[in-house]
Amino acid sequence: MNTSPESKDPPPSGRPLFSRMTIAIIVAAATLVGGVAAVANGAGACGWHHGMMSGHSAADVSAHVDKMLKHLYVEIDATDAQKAQITPLVKQAVSDLLPLHAQLQAAHTQAVQGLTQSPVDRTALEAARVAHLQLADQASKRFVQLIADVGDVLTPAQRDALAAHLQQMHRKAGS
Repeated sequence: MNTSPESKDPPPSGRPLFSRMTIAIIVAAATLVGGVAAVANGAGACGWHHGMMSGHSAADVSAHVDKMLKHLYVEIDATDAQKAQITPLVKQAVSDLLPLHAQLQAAHTQAVQGLTQSPVDRTALEAARVAHLQLADQASKRFVQLIADVGDVLTPAQRDALAAHLQQMHRKAGS
């Protein structure tokens, strides 16, 4: 798909691509893998969840994700068969994303150390910036994969219900 500014063709759904990508990030960060939102630490993804699971055990994160999924399943009226398909997808995404948090913390520490040097260590700051971008890209790709996988399980009406719910959450998080 050509997403360059010169492209006049709208995305297949008729909605702007940016809105779909925003919803995709919110789906992954806030609703589907809420406990993993700490990976976005400082990136603005799902601010109300920002850092919530930082320092918690894998069992705490798993319990939080289970709670978020139960809420999601009610919102979209998921069937038992859909729940059986979605839950492992989300749990695998959580498993894939949790290690990124430690890497993000290391990049953050590197940035702080660079800032506190005299003179400021611009090389360390740049390296930390690059690391943050790489981690954000890696997390974003995994989030989008999860969203597509979950979207394949849902009906069009359920995807619409999910999108409406996420837009409401986005408005609340922005206020």
